[in-house]
Amino acid sequence: MQNAQSQSFSMLLFGGFSNLCLANAVEPLRAANTLARKPLYQWNFLTLADGPVRSSSGLSVHAERLLSGARGAFLFVMPSYGHKALATPATARALRAASARFETLVGLDTGSWLLADAGLLDGYRATCHWDILGATAEAYPDVHITDDRFIIDRNRASCGGATTTQELMLELIERRHGAGLTLEVAALFMYGERDPQIDPLRLIPTHRNVKAAVSVMRRHVEEPLSISQIAQTLGLSRRALEQAFQTHAHASPAKAYRAIRLAEARRRLEQTRESVAEIALRSGYRDATAMARAFKAEFGITPSAARSKRIAEG
Repeated sequence: MQNAQSQSFSMLLFGGFSNLCLANAVEPLRAANTLARKPLYQWNFLTLADGPVRSSSGLSVHAERLLSGARGAFLFVMPSYGHKALATPATARALRAASARFETLVGLDTGSWLLADAGLLDGYRATCHWDILGATAEAYPDVHITDDRFIIDRNRASCGGATTTQELMLELIERRHGAGLTLEVAALFMYGERDPQIDPLRLIPTHRNVKAAVSVMRRHVEEPLSISQIAQTLGLSRRALEQAFQTHAHASPAKAYRAIRLAEARRRLEQTRESVAEIALRSGYRDATAMARAFKAEFGITPSAARSKRIAEG
């Protein structure tokens, strides 16, 4: 079923936004227009203040208008990096005012933090980038934070990052224009296509069971599951999961899980002021010494040296 009326999407950009997140929000709309051969969607770029806004990789986007004068169907809030510094009283006031002019508010990546800070997610289910999932839940207890890839709850929507933005957009297109057009849009971007059998860089596991297991691991960093528990969650035997990892990730599930936990430890060392002991607990280690040994084995540097190096680099 198609609605002849064009639907409007406004992208509120903040300095340091993700190019990939923005592209995954806009390109499915452009593709839907192209495939339908009619303007099903229109979009524009907004900011809180005059002037161009630069992405995290330096791309400069000239916003067409200010948020204060905009209205429409969807307002996508897209801060990506530096979300805490952007969560100011002025930002909260602007978002609360905009909530009366837009039918649906959407938090992309870390955008849910700004919406929650403005009190616009109280009583709603929401998600956000998994790197700040726990922190968001702790900071805003009136928001029901979950680890879903994307969520649509009444007149609020949210997703966890660049890839999940595309998934959210496909869902929105399907709800308005049906599965047929959505499948065409997905096929245009090879979304859902079979992955290459060989990943020459061996950085991204290609088997769907491996992907699913990695997703479970990322959601259980602080309280790690056993490999048998992960396999059971996916409806697999432990042996089947181990075979999938050896074939497609060239590593054991345990090694992959350890790498995920240590990557989280390094992120916290470089981006927070938490103590090494606290970071060890947040990374699933009850013993800071054990975490430090594993960290050095993985990265060739101690946790304290990694933090000092990051500080020195600015």
